[in-house]
Amino acid sequence: MDFPPNQGIDQEEVDEQVAETIEENDVVLFMKGTELMPQCGYSRRALGLIDQHCDEYETVDVLESLDEYRASLSEHSGWETIPQTFVDGEFVGGSDILAELEERGELAETLDAA
Repeated sequence: MDFPPNQGIDQEEVDEQVAETIEENDVVLFMKGTELMPQCGYSRRALGLIDQHCDEYETVDVLESLDEYRASLSEHSGWETIPQTFVDGEFVGGSDILAELEERGELAETLDAA
């Protein structure tokens, strides 16, 4: 059985999707995997932290076109690493930043800004 290489989505389509998702959602997490099946520890950690304070938020699985998502997200955040969290269109950070905000008692307030 052959598995073709990552067919992905073209860069222009990913750029549009990222811009629309950030604009249309109060809180969005770009992650590896899904809410039910996170595919990396950092994504799982970010998901867990957001879940503690936010009932409704959007998640986007970037694995279908990882390189394209990485490039597009970098344009919005200046970061290349995944996961990335945006609140009200503003980049907040990855799992480490979310954990720092949680330790300082500021994550709920940051997510409530939405």
